[in-house]
Amino acid sequence: MIYPERLVELFDELAELPESDPRRARVRDTLVTEHLPVAERIARRFAGRRGMAKEDLVQVATVGLINAVDRFDVSRGSDFLSFAVPTMMGEVRHHVRDTARLVRMPRRLTELHLSVVRAGTDLTQRLGRTPRPSEIAAHLNIGEDEVCEGLEVGNAFYSVSLDQALSGSTTGLALTDTLGVEDADLTRVDDRETLLPLIKDLSERERLILGLRFVDNMTQSQIAQRVGVSQVHISRLLTRALERLRWGLATTPGDHPKARGEIVHASA
Repeated sequence: MIYPERLVELFDELAELPESDPRRARVRDTLVTEHLPVAERIARRFAGRRGMAKEDLVQVATVGLINAVDRFDVSRGSDFLSFAVPTMMGEVRHHVRDTARLVRMPRRLTELHLSVVRAGTDLTQRLGRTPRPSEIAAHLNIGEDEVCEGLEVGNAFYSVSLDQALSGSTTGLALTDTLGVEDADLTRVDDRETLLPLIKDLSERERLILGLRFVDNMTQSQIAQRVGVSQVHISRLLTRALERLRWGLATTPGDHPKARGEIVHASA
């Protein structure tokens, strides 16, 4: 799916209109409205995480979109999506980080936890020692499994920093040091499958230039000599091809990671 030329023209028009021109607001609103599907797509990636509602995330992503439209500088020659998508992702990530709450437990488990804690306190005072689970179970007339469940629920009410040193570690090893990493190879498989039909829609020359640049790792100058055109023309063709791929990934149904605008840029 090709990035609409009319949107490129609208950005050029917006850049030329003075702040006092009443047409500026209409052009700006049109650009925001046309890119709302990208904001909604980004919001879907985070919906449901830690109780995040999709409607709230769409609003946050839209704020990022508006900021991107206002701050986009057409004179720099880059396409809008490569600038706007990271801006929207940043807004959503900040919102999730600042407003996400700890795990919400069902009321039954919350009440069970409070009952077990109170019973443990009462029995400790009465017995002069920490009560066994069987004694708490008898006191509350419940099973020992429920007592253990109520005690374990208490761990859900507290968060632990990933930078906290592991218990018993003598080398300062932190919890974050024990976490695994994302397998980039698995992501690349999905990337290739999603990009293939989009690449096939490009012209033969665009496919050739992309292959020389990102498969053979040739510079733009080397590609220009190989193809027989100027380096400036190669730069324009690369920018145009990457713009089409970004737009296609951002508007293709599904939740592909490259909707974040992470397709590589052509470099000299």
